[in-house]
Amino acid sequence: MALQNYTIVVIEDDQLVNSTLKNILESKFTNVFTYLDGVQAQDELNLISADLVLLDIFLGHTNGLEILENLRKQGYTMPVIMMTAFSDLKMAVRAMKLGAEDFIVKPLDLEQLEVTIEKALHNYDLRRQVNLLSERLAEEKPSEILGDSPEIQKAKEIAKIVASAPDTTALILGETGTGKELFAKYIHENSDRKRGPFVTINCGAIPKELAENELFGYERGAFTGATEKIKQGRFEQANHGTILLDEVAELSLDLQVKLLRVLQEKKYYRLGGEKEISVDVRIITSTNKDLEQLVEEGKFREDLFYRLNVAKIELPPLRDRGQDIFFIATALINEFNKKFSKNVTGFTQEAKEILMNYHWKGNIRELRNVIERVVLLETDTVVTKEALSFLKPPATTEVTSESKGIHLKDGEHYLKIANSGVSLANVTKDLIIQTLKLTNGNQIKAAKLLEVSRAKLRYRIEQLGINITGKDIS
Repeated sequence: MALQNYTIVVIEDDQLVNSTLKNILESKFTNVFTYLDGVQAQDELNLISADLVLLDIFLGHTNGLEILENLRKQGYTMPVIMMTAFSDLKMAVRAMKLGAEDFIVKPLDLEQLEVTIEKALHNYDLRRQVNLLSERLAEEKPSEILGDSPEIQKAKEIAKIVASAPDTTALILGETGTGKELFAKYIHENSDRKRGPFVTINCGAIPKELAENELFGYERGAFTGATEKIKQGRFEQANHGTILLDEVAELSLDLQVKLLRVLQEKKYYRLGGEKEISVDVRIITSTNKDLEQLVEEGKFREDLFYRLNVAKIELPPLRDRGQDIFFIATALINEFNKKFSKNVTGFTQEAKEILMNYHWKGNIRELRNVIERVVLLETDTVVTKEALSFLKPPATTEVTSESKGIHLKDGEHYLKIANSGVSLANVTKDLIIQTLKLTNGNQIKAAKLLEVSRAKLRYRIEQLGINITGKDIS
């Protein structure tokens, strides 16, 4: 039987019962801590991150019910199963009122004990998921990955492979609004960790001075205002599940060091803590920035980049996904029909062309906002071009070398940049292709012209999917 990655604590003053429980539980669970003394157990519980406590009611000079009451007052939420040699109904009722998960009588029936523990852990996992989901109820998003463009199909294939390996890290790259969080959740829900929590933290949305608290939690006295005995961080909340560090490029170099240690050892210190906390969690990161460029600039640790970049999933911008735009828009119409009690059935051909030709700088997030607005305000059963008149297709302006354009040394090629902006990936890809054409495919000469190393150029060619032997540079 494979060991389950849960941490079990036994507080039992009978040496024989204590040792027996330790031997039995260690055959089933990864981490088992046993205590003969209730006071010592309470002092060390905040360092263990327990998933379940087996607590004897009578502990010599200490009362197990008092320990249970103290644990709940301090904010501990893990299930506590009470043990006693006396079948006392009143005591059982009191224990349940104080927050006990269950109540078992000695001598222990080992089969019953196993069933009780499994049930308590299952309920604990469910409660943690419900608590996390309740924080995200305001964010209504499609629950499935829509579209069949080649880029999306490739991304889904990689995500499935990552999901099959429960500890593999993944790096999801893409512009803002391309669905990075949706892919992270897809990996979680298709993995063996799906019973555990899925936790998201936007590293760019919290002040840098609070980021360590959010990620790793703190202990009383760690800073002014830290009055709780312990405060769980996002990593503890994600224990046995998955954590997504969105916009990971925004982490300070100091926090990058701590994140690297969590990746390597699955351990860390709470802010103000003196002992290590162990966690079992898959780490997924995402960003809309070029991490390799940040490494070259000294703004992102190279060793951390390589640890995060084990499995890379690149999400294309919406404007490059062809018919996917229409498929997603249709799915969103169905969603908002239900929300607003409307009956919008689709788009006119002209409206469809507007959607397909629009630049979508905000990607799926922008498309979602547009469809919500249209369905809310539309009085017809179909979306017309008039309903989308607020979407202004940008005129294209040619920018030459004499102004602010980018050109090559032969002066022949230049970029066409829309007034609304241009994708950096597309600019980079076009520049590399034109340079390779200029050098007849010679990568050494192209690297010199672009003032990058040959290795960097090869990386970009692979990253951007440039066919150096085919039509791209012919």
